[in-house]
Amino acid sequence: MKVRFWLIRPILSTCSRTLMHLPCSSLRNKRSRTCLAEGPDSECTPTESIQQRPPPLKVPLLLPRGKENEFVLARRSRRRKSVSLDHLPEELLLRIYSCLPLHDLLRISGVSRRWQRLASDESLWYSVDLEGLTHVGPALQQVLRTGVRRLRCPRAFVEEQYLTDSRPLQIVELDLSSSIIPTSTLQNILGRCRLLHHLSLEGLQLSNSIISCLVKNSNLLQLNLSGCSGFSSAALTELLQSCCRLEQLNVSWCSFSSDHVKSVVGHLSPTVSALNLSGYRESLTLDGKEPVSSTNPGVFSSDGTLLTANSFPVLRQLRKLLHLSLSRCYHIHLAALSDLEKLIPSLRFLDIFGLVQENQLLSLKEELPHISINSRPFSAVARPTPASRPDRSMWGRTCRLRAGP
Repeated sequence: MKVRFWLIRPILSTCSRTLMHLPCSSLRNKRSRTCLAEGPDSECTPTESIQQRPPPLKVPLLLPRGKENEFVLARRSRRRKSVSLDHLPEELLLRIYSCLPLHDLLRISGVSRRWQRLASDESLWYSVDLEGLTHVGPALQQVLRTGVRRLRCPRAFVEEQYLTDSRPLQIVELDLSSSIIPTSTLQNILGRCRLLHHLSLEGLQLSNSIISCLVKNSNLLQLNLSGCSGFSSAALTELLQSCCRLEQLNVSWCSFSSDHVKSVVGHLSPTVSALNLSGYRESLTLDGKEPVSSTNPGVFSSDGTLLTANSFPVLRQLRKLLHLSLSRCYHIHLAALSDLEKLIPSLRFLDIFGLVQENQLLSLKEELPHISINSRPFSAVARPTPASRPDRSMWGRTCRLRAGP
């Protein structure tokens, strides 16, 4: 039976008007009764209607024709958080910089102002080795500004330049052996040093003003002035009197007169345990009246041709003498050398180059079994890098930053 739509329409409109005129209180009462029926712990949420509601329709993914059965696994791309070196603390950056060689440390200093400031931190420039540079002048100026404590710069060529910086330096160990450096530049560097413990100026041209600068370093322990010239005996006396803690002194082959030698022998500190006085064949004598007998050196090196066996009683008073060098002391006979083990019981090393022949040397070694003879052809007294160690160490330790390979 077919029902006409124009007959049902008035009925629907009448029902809708009836629902609209219902009082709101009846709806609220009905809702409250429903909530009370569910219990006091109920939150009046339409859970049943949600559970009975059908799931939403899935929208089919439109794929190209022929690829409907392919399985596609999609992952949401996550934004990666980048970590910048600028956010790292300065302590960590300094720790990283401490592992870099010298050329890399100079390269990173040009990245930014912050990196340049950190790369100039004095903790990174504690020990520097500039051996191998062609022109050391500009590099030397830059290194001195960093607060370096140990500086190795042997066989260097420093141009004539005026150092305008007058701030005191923190250098403790300095090696300028066999370098070509102007006297004015050397005086400027040493005049700003007050904390020197180890110093080597071997082969340099000095002056009385430079020696006066060294007087201010009263904590000197090892001083190498081998082959130096240009200063008077009075300046040398002042230096030895001020350096009361000196342990090793090398003044061999200097342009010394007899007054210089007397200054060394007469004003030597009692703390000196190693002394090298080689190169004064006609100036040095030990006749028992020299004040050197009051000291206790462990190493005594000399090649004075005027030394004879009569000097041995003076050396006998050196109770801690370990190394004795009598090379080219031609007035000492072989028979006198055979008694050295009895005269100086502490003696362990003896150098007599140019004094005995090869066949005589073998017999002398048999007579002195506890003394090593001619085992050290080069003196290591106060030298930063002895010949026995061909590495680039300086007084037993290497430098962290190196200019060369």
